[in-house]
Amino acid sequence: MGPVNTRTILAGRDMSWFRDGPSLSASARGAAAALARRIGLDTHRAAEVALAVTEAATNIQRHATDGALLLRTLHTDDEAAVEFVTVDSGPGMADVAASLTDGASSAGSLGIGLGAVARLADHFDVHSVPGKGTVMAAQFWSRRADDRGVTAAMAAGQQCVSGMTRPISGETTCGDAWSARLDTTTTGSGRPAVLVMMCDGLGHGPLAARASAAAVAAFGDTPVTDPEGIMRAIHDALRGTRGGAAAVARIDPAARRVQYCGIGNISGFLLGHDGRKTLLSVPGIVGVNMRRLRTYEEPLPEGGALAMHSDGLTERWDHTALPGLLHHSPLVVAGQLLREAGVRRDDASVVVAKGVW
Repeated sequence: MGPVNTRTILAGRDMSWFRDGPSLSASARGAAAALARRIGLDTHRAAEVALAVTEAATNIQRHATDGALLLRTLHTDDEAAVEFVTVDSGPGMADVAASLTDGASSAGSLGIGLGAVARLADHFDVHSVPGKGTVMAAQFWSRRADDRGVTAAMAAGQQCVSGMTRPISGETTCGDAWSARLDTTTTGSGRPAVLVMMCDGLGHGPLAARASAAAVAAFGDTPVTDPEGIMRAIHDALRGTRGGAAAVARIDPAARRVQYCGIGNISGFLLGHDGRKTLLSVPGIVGVNMRRLRTYEEPLPEGGALAMHSDGLTERWDHTALPGLLHHSPLVVAGQLLREAGVRRDDASVVVAKGVW
């Protein structure tokens, strides 16, 4: 049974990463078409998804360095979508607007161009920095005659939290996970608080994933809405697993504050246009050895964001060196942080909340 007076923000499933190589376009296209059919998109919409994914994958093959494509499904209570994200390490686009105009297409591609990909998608965002790299994201919802799919797509475009996980090289299962939900008990301003959780299961592979999955389930099931109470529920759920590092943030837009409670090596930051503020965690292993909890409270930066990531990302990143990043969607911000700081020798996860306050 789900928690009272809360609801989950968009959930991602069926996640697959495709690395750059000769088979990238064909593999990603086939997987995208299969996902579109699985979630019930009609034949025409599924073909559009496959076409857009092929164009994006070909763009990586022809122009990018160390590129990869993440493909997954998104789910609300009654709708589903296919989403892809491309991440590369350069060369970047000097003029993003020009790259999205009709006629600007990847050499050797199907010729529809990235501008057509943007039009086919219900939500599209791209951020590129010359010399560093590009992150592009697109969502494709059902387009039925009653426009329910379009309504869902609009809601998805306005989502305030998103992120991604990537398994360690050589594994297909990631031991990191994140989740987010709204606390609708906050009624003063009509703006619900947002709860965000991240867990890094100890080690790698299926046993680590089992621990992080238990954390996601506990986070979604508990009716508690304060970070320490949620952490206690996660601690109980992780008993009998390997345990892990975890953190919970509660963003209250009415009070313009964030409360943060973490155990272990989950990194939390508040991002502003002029820098970042570190959110502290205390030592321990959730599910094994959680001696004490402490909640830290900080004011929310104007026009800023909350970022949380596992130690699969180093902390040697500077979002202010990525011009305009905070004007983009949470998913693109998360993708740029993963591109900047992700390491291949560990599971990696990052989640970003923005547009909440």
